[in-house]
Amino acid sequence: MKLSGPEGARFASRPDPACPAVLIYGTDPMRVAMRRQALITALIGPQGEAEMRLTRLSASDLRRDAAALNDAVRAQGFFPGPRAVLVEDAGEGAAETLAEALTGWRTGDATVVVQAGALGKGSALRKLFEGHAKAAAMPVYDDPPDRGQVEAALRAAGIASAGDEAMGALMALAGALDPGDFRQTVEKIGLYKHGDPAPLTPGEVALMAPAMIEADLDDLLAAVAGARVAEIGPLIRRLEAQGIVPVRICIGALQHFRTLHAVALHPQGPSAGIAAIRPPLFGPRRDALMRQSRAWTAAKAEEALAMILETDLTLRSASKAPQMALAERLLIRLAMMGR
Repeated sequence: MKLSGPEGARFASRPDPACPAVLIYGTDPMRVAMRRQALITALIGPQGEAEMRLTRLSASDLRRDAAALNDAVRAQGFFPGPRAVLVEDAGEGAAETLAEALTGWRTGDATVVVQAGALGKGSALRKLFEGHAKAAAMPVYDDPPDRGQVEAALRAAGIASAGDEAMGALMALAGALDPGDFRQTVEKIGLYKHGDPAPLTPGEVALMAPAMIEADLDDLLAAVAGARVAEIGPLIRRLEAQGIVPVRICIGALQHFRTLHAVALHPQGPSAGIAAIRPPLFGPRRDALMRQSRAWTAAKAEEALAMILETDLTLRSASKAPQMALAERLLIRLAMMGR
């Protein structure tokens, strides 16, 4: 059977003890690892690995010894309690060995958790698990956490309540950060709010959010789109000191002006265009984009995009011109257009 989206997340938190094996796969190793960890913790408890109730096998272990999996599934642990066998980095070559383990699985045996990378529709592993009556295939997509998952993360961190604006800020943060970074941020917020019964506020979220280079880049692009020419030089120097290359600045400018272009073209007006942005914008960032949208028509945004692409091609060519100076000149020209 196939368990995707919220169904997979629910199963990982409360797995069926009659399920003999679960395949977890996806393109993002961090998201797959987090789902795997949640499932194993739910299966054997937080002390399961310390009590030697978790056996780890790699794909190379199975190639060297095909019987290793069956032996691990049936082995009896020294400590009482449910057991699990983790097969890491499984490939298509492991499908036959896993099929044999599923055929011989009996109640009381260890649950097999199989971790894999991206798998296509024709994958033998996917067909084995999706077509099995009791085993489960659990794809992990690159979508940011939904509201329910963010609320669950807050509860796990000991945060009882959060206002709508704070939740909106967290949702935006969840869409911008990698899953591991977002989890660490929520844990840090939980430590900050320990013993404080007041609802979480947007200011507290901003205070605990990681200091990201992208924040300085966002400030630079906001200054450009807002026609604040005097701020461009100091912000570029700051980014340059942080190791940001001119091509990265061009890529950021391209993304920002594509957003302005899409907002300008929205049939229901700029407000609806900004509301359609994913992940959604909140607070000062939303207000700033609304102000910028008044100055940037679709035609002006298209002209800006053409200038950015031309500079980007120059930066990637064999030109001997100083690259940061080219990027700074581009941003100043764009800011002058916005006046």
